[in-house]
Amino acid sequence: MKGLILSGGRGTRLRPITFTSAKQLVPVANKPILFYGIEALQASGIREIGIVVGDTHQEIRDAVGDGKRFGVSVTYIQQDAPLGLAHAVLVSEHFLGSDPFCMYLGDNLIREKLAPLVTRFREEKPQSQILLARVPDPTQFGVAELKDGKVVRLTEKPKVPPSDLALVGVYMFTAGIHDASRAIKPSARGELEITDAIQWLIDKGHTVRPHVIDGWWKDTGKLEDMLEANRIILDTLVPRTDGTIERSDITGKVVIEAGARVVASSVRGPAIIGKGAQIENAYVGPFTSIGDGVIVRGSEVEHSIILEGASISDIGGRIESSLVGRNVSIYRSQHKPRSFNFMLGDRSEVGLI
Repeated sequence: MKGLILSGGRGTRLRPITFTSAKQLVPVANKPILFYGIEALQASGIREIGIVVGDTHQEIRDAVGDGKRFGVSVTYIQQDAPLGLAHAVLVSEHFLGSDPFCMYLGDNLIREKLAPLVTRFREEKPQSQILLARVPDPTQFGVAELKDGKVVRLTEKPKVPPSDLALVGVYMFTAGIHDASRAIKPSARGELEITDAIQWLIDKGHTVRPHVIDGWWKDTGKLEDMLEANRIILDTLVPRTDGTIERSDITGKVVIEAGARVVASSVRGPAIIGKGAQIENAYVGPFTSIGDGVIVRGSEVEHSIILEGASISDIGGRIESSLVGRNVSIYRSQHKPRSFNFMLGDRSEVGLI
């Protein structure tokens, strides 16, 4: 069985971060989101993985390489435009061949282990097995209608949902999905929808088996979902100190990586301090990821993700519920009269409270 990870999306809901970085490489708990998917497939026994890439292909290639460090072999598949999940299946057919496969959306995170589901799929051999989760607002997702333990209908972002069961970004297919993807037509938004391809299988009498997941699932396409995923994963940390702590108060689940220094500061977990980071006269609150080489000095940060190389100095307040990009500098000048001075990219958001 092979794996297929889709990493060709542009991440418009995370701009401006994704103007310069693939959304699948934005870190959660200091690990790129994409890596969680690779590790999940590897842990389920899958060793051959295709990664569908788009405009950010070089960045993803540089980050993942040939896959050896994950214990897998990676093949890159170029998708010229994001024309839908079923289109991604079609452009991957030369890699997938006649093998069954697990398709994993590169910006999704799920708690449930895939290994038992992969085993069940191999043993029972339905045409497809889809993962579902109950959500409060099904109108934002593909939604499944079930009958007698089988999927009878799928609807993409319905105005009147038939259930509260949303499609999670993990699917398992036999090679029959290739014929289904060729048979369907583009939707109103011009994409080949995987929901239409699966519905084609159902209409042809094939078995599509559902599995409603336990625990959490996050599509990290929006800031609030990414912060929530960061919170959930940080809460699973095992405390560890490989860096240096001087005259500081460390409480809760805190990981301090090698080369990091925490001086005259307070860190309340769950939190992670990346390699070579410098925390001085500062407060790092719960549910915060401090990336490699970050400097936090004379400032407070809580419930946030601070990417590598950023610097936050003497701001005289607290940064909260924020995503700060790589090598960003935030500081307060001591000159008077006091004023705000910004250099911000397109579609930046700044909140002053």
